[in-house]
Amino acid sequence: MNVYLAEFIGTALMILLGNGVVANVVLKGTKGNNSGWMVITTAWALAVFIGVVVAGPHSGAHLNPIVTLGLAIGKGFDWALMPGYIAAQIAGAMTGSFLVWLMYKDYFDATDDQGLKAAPFATAPAIRNYSSNLLSEIIGTFVLIFVIFYFTDASMGTKEETMPIGLGSLGAIPVAFLVWVIGLGLGGTTGYAINPARDLGPRIIHSIIPMKGKGSSDWAYAWVPIIGPIIGSALAAFVYLALNIK
Repeated sequence: MNVYLAEFIGTALMILLGNGVVANVVLKGTKGNNSGWMVITTAWALAVFIGVVVAGPHSGAHLNPIVTLGLAIGKGFDWALMPGYIAAQIAGAMTGSFLVWLMYKDYFDATDDQGLKAAPFATAPAIRNYSSNLLSEIIGTFVLIFVIFYFTDASMGTKEETMPIGLGSLGAIPVAFLVWVIGLGLGGTTGYAINPARDLGPRIIHSIIPMKGKGSSDWAYAWVPIIGPIIGSALAAFVYLALNIK
């Protein structure tokens, strides 16, 4: 499978399942309505697992622009591949999000709260304070990328070295646990985007679909889950390099 197609499919599956659980929990009338944060964080972890298993053998399963950025800085991933990876990730996120809307359309229409209608698409802060929201995304992303570096170190000498630099299928379970604990421990402030494609792609879909009683796509906040993860990823890469100077 082409690396870009793998990133597209892996990201689309991850968003379909991850944003799908948010829709299931927050929208009126669903079987999973009000089932809570544990359900959301657990399903998101498993959604990442699915995306990594599918894309891993072909593209390294970045599924996230800041994973691509961090690996380029810290692990020597080919910078020339980055634009194609990021474009595929955003397109996959848009596709997965659109499918969530199609599947849950009746429940979106039945839900009156505009904030709940937007929640399955993009993240929003529990308390809007841009400086602390940005810090939350920086810290969460730093943890994600810093630990991923050590996952990839642990896989050296295995068949992973024949794959593109990334998480790979052997990293699926550890990465799922990593995303799970980030959600449980750090996700309560901003909804732990830690992935610009995961937030931007679905936010674009929210802004263009003809949803009944849709409300704002909150573009005033949209820069936080983009800039925060970029800073967090770069910091994690530089710290990793500093700690592993040979």
